[in-house]
Amino acid sequence: MEQRLHQTRGERTRWVVYIVVLVTVLSKASGQIRYSISEEVTEGTVVGNIAKDLGLERTTLKERGYRIVYGTTEPPFRVSQDNGILYVNRKIDREEVCDRSKVCVIDLKTVLENPLEVHYVAVEILDVNDHAPSFPENEKILEISESALPGARFQLQAARDADSGSFSVQQYKLSHNEHFRLEVKDRGEDRKTPSLVLQKPLDRESAKTHVLLLTAIDGGKPPRSGNMTIIVNVLDVNDNNPIFTQESYTVHLKENSPLGTTVILVNATDLDEGPNGEVVYSFGNDVDARARSRFDLNSVTGVITVAGEIDFEECSRYEIDVQASDKAIHPLSTDKSVVIHIVDVNDNAPEIEVTSFSHAIPEDSKPGTTVALISVKDLDSGLNGKVICYLSQDLPFTLTPSLQSSMYSLVTKVLLDREQQAQYDVTIIGKDAGEPSLSSDKTIQIDLSDVNDNSPVFSQNPYTFYITENNNPGASILSVTARDDDEGSNSLISYHILRYRGGEHSLASFLNVNSENGHITALKSFDFETVKTFQFQVVATDSGTPSLSSNVTVNVFILDQNDNAPVILYPVSSNGSAEGVEEIPRNVNAGHLVTKVRAYDADIGYNGWLLFSLQEVTEHSLFTLDRYTGQIRTLRSFTETDEAEHKLVILVKDNGNVSLSATATVIVKVVEPKEAFAASDVKSATKDDEENNVTFYLMITLGSVSALFLISIIVLIAMQCSKSTDYTSKYLQETNYDGTLCHSIQYRSGDKRYMLVGPRMSIGSTIVPGSHANTLVLPDRRRPSGEIV
Repeated sequence: MEQRLHQTRGERTRWVVYIVVLVTVLSKASGQIRYSISEEVTEGTVVGNIAKDLGLERTTLKERGYRIVYGTTEPPFRVSQDNGILYVNRKIDREEVCDRSKVCVIDLKTVLENPLEVHYVAVEILDVNDHAPSFPENEKILEISESALPGARFQLQAARDADSGSFSVQQYKLSHNEHFRLEVKDRGEDRKTPSLVLQKPLDRESAKTHVLLLTAIDGGKPPRSGNMTIIVNVLDVNDNNPIFTQESYTVHLKENSPLGTTVILVNATDLDEGPNGEVVYSFGNDVDARARSRFDLNSVTGVITVAGEIDFEECSRYEIDVQASDKAIHPLSTDKSVVIHIVDVNDNAPEIEVTSFSHAIPEDSKPGTTVALISVKDLDSGLNGKVICYLSQDLPFTLTPSLQSSMYSLVTKVLLDREQQAQYDVTIIGKDAGEPSLSSDKTIQIDLSDVNDNSPVFSQNPYTFYITENNNPGASILSVTARDDDEGSNSLISYHILRYRGGEHSLASFLNVNSENGHITALKSFDFETVKTFQFQVVATDSGTPSLSSNVTVNVFILDQNDNAPVILYPVSSNGSAEGVEEIPRNVNAGHLVTKVRAYDADIGYNGWLLFSLQEVTEHSLFTLDRYTGQIRTLRSFTETDEAEHKLVILVKDNGNVSLSATATVIVKVVEPKEAFAASDVKSATKDDEENNVTFYLMITLGSVSALFLISIIVLIAMQCSKSTDYTSKYLQETNYDGTLCHSIQYRSGDKRYMLVGPRMSIGSTIVPGSHANTLVLPDRRRPSGEIV
């Protein structure tokens, strides 16, 4: 006997070990892995290798922070970041975790970061037969009238087993007797209710008491059992049982019904008279404490009312045994089941949980990039528990349902631009399908990190600056500014000048730009007479990786200063001084042209506009000087009393703010007509040579200016046709040249044309304010506004 018991215990031990070791991967559908393991196994027991079953690289688990997400309590399992194996973290009692559920499953979420992955693992806890059946009481006393007929049923309290499934109570056995047999009613959900059925009439005179042994046996191998002693006391007479008016009672009750709400009325009658026919109602012996706390039964009227909180999510169905008994000394009773179905009411709002969230994403993230994982649940059932999630407003994000019905992914739906909006407040709304529906919301904040996707932009393009000549070398002459819509190092701008070899950009080598603020300094002094305009390019580069840049063209116009004194062209003596001798006959009339003083000023505009005046003259009544042309003429005829020689000192002065001047001396000799003719013959030859030389130089000058004018006209027409720039320069020779050389430069800016002129101004010309009186606004030749001289 001892050897057999030892063998049985050895088989049981091996069976438990096999259950612990055997872990089966049940399902991988919808991205979920399912394992099973027995309850009560020791801490550290291997459940399964998640990394291997999911095909994850074990070497990256620790780097990616592989972990289990399990609410606020300590998870019953832990996963190793070294090998991806799932271990039991603490001893698991299936009855504590799942009460009496047929299937006990613990759902786990495993998360890997960078990139984000979520996997679902379900671990089924298998039951072990570690509890024996037990009755609520060890001894049950029944009082049965001797008049009870065969077939009378006496319901007993069922045994309870904390285990479930096949390890719960499977059968009842009654000790052998000739009066009673056992009948078991299977009510599902591991509930089997035993009843004694009278199969032979009782005779109190033969036996007053019958002692029976009821045994409950579970389905374990080996099975466990529990016993209850039943003592039957035989009573006398009262031979009619109460009879219910309905075969069955079924009712539907809404959850959250207020206290005192009538659930149902049960009614039973008894054919006996007096106390034996008066019926009272009570809950059956098999009604559990939870049902007793939720409902009240009026013992007189048979009305069942609500006595506690009715919650569908706690229990959706109650089956209550109601016992109708008479008031006889030895009462008879009848049991009837009342089934109460709890109707779900939409009283639970959806719960939204952000399981994983990236607070900042790059602005160049592609559409479809996952920002967060959202899980939602509703404790209600049916339509009341069906939840739809959506975003509260139109944002560049969308919710995408995942393989799990209660999971959503918040992803980008378009390309993002941090420069337009750097931060988003995304409100997620979960709304169930109940009537009326309930909803809840959750707001998450998403920041966009900057990407270097914007090139620097200059405040003007192109830049146009006007600077006066003779500037101080090393001083700042102009400044350019650029901005970058990016942030941080991506918006930090540095400047440099684009260098060319030779050509029109050679002046750029004499410029220097401050790389931080864009201030440009000149390393040399500019001379208007040497260069009047030049162009260069400045490049702005940000500090991003890779860096972006843009360039801008800078047009610089040199403004003239009065830095050149007038130069006397005639008269000029042989030693180079501005002196000359003119002989005229005494018999000339008034208005006779004696000579003409010719002068030149390298400056332009008012700085080169020359005026002539007599600084010194021996006889004011004899000679006059034209203020603008420099012509010396006689005012009257000579008389005998007039001296034969006159000295005229002519002052030639420009019109600059600080004018510069030169003087010329003309000696006028008055001779007799015969001498004048003789002298004129001798002098004419010399003067012809001088005139020829002057004319030759004037022709060269006029030819050069005319050629430059024609070239400027051609370039201007070409630039107007190509629309490449709005700035044109050309040099014009004054058409009515009267002996005084001057410059004219004309350029266009927008709809206005400007001309820097010499001695003569055209009719209708206007001085531009702020130009030091050197610049004239010319009427548009396309409009009938007057002739430009």
